[in-house]
Amino acid sequence: MNEQVNLSRAERQKIQLQADILEAAFLEFSERGYHQTAISDIAKRLGIGHGTFYRHFENKRDILQHVISDTMQKIMALLTGENAPQAVNNIAEYREQCERISERLRTFAQENPRTLKLLLLEATSIDTEMTQFVQNLMQMAGMLTSNYLQHGVELGFFRANLDCENTGHNIIGIIMNGALRFLAHPDDVDGLKKYADSIIDLIIGGMRS
Repeated sequence: MNEQVNLSRAERQKIQLQADILEAAFLEFSERGYHQTAISDIAKRLGIGHGTFYRHFENKRDILQHVISDTMQKIMALLTGENAPQAVNNIAEYREQCERISERLRTFAQENPRTLKLLLLEATSIDTEMTQFVQNLMQMAGMLTSNYLQHGVELGFFRANLDCENTGHNIIGIIMNGALRFLAHPDDVDGLKKYADSIIDLIIGGMRS
């Protein structure tokens, strides 16, 4: 029984240390830039040795991939329940859904600007494999978006000849451009909302039956 308790405590400590390393690495990446950050910088921030770091992560690239994956999981969590692809029944509900998703994505961007910078501006400069990883995530986002559009076609509030797949990828491209605009002008909250509203108007105006 005591062995199980000790093991549980050890596992909790391991998980917490991994989270601390991720957080420290993220802060170093954000302040110095990915390429300028060394493992020693991350270890120094936490007050741990190199050996401790390498027991949890292979290298700083491994950490960045964890950060990106965690970011995508948080974004995906915004697209569940009332914001899931099949959650609406008509064009009015779809607009309301778009407005909810838009608000949550804007809030996420405002709360996590350094994460967006790592994902959009730094990750693709590391190597071919990381670039492909990010591109695959964008591909998945486009396919998810196409599911929303296909649902609208099936219910009849989007036009029957809508190219859902390519339109889904185009929408993601527009959203990514908005994210880049936000990074360039993070204090322009009103401008970000106007940009988001214009996307919704463009989507509904161009796709409704």
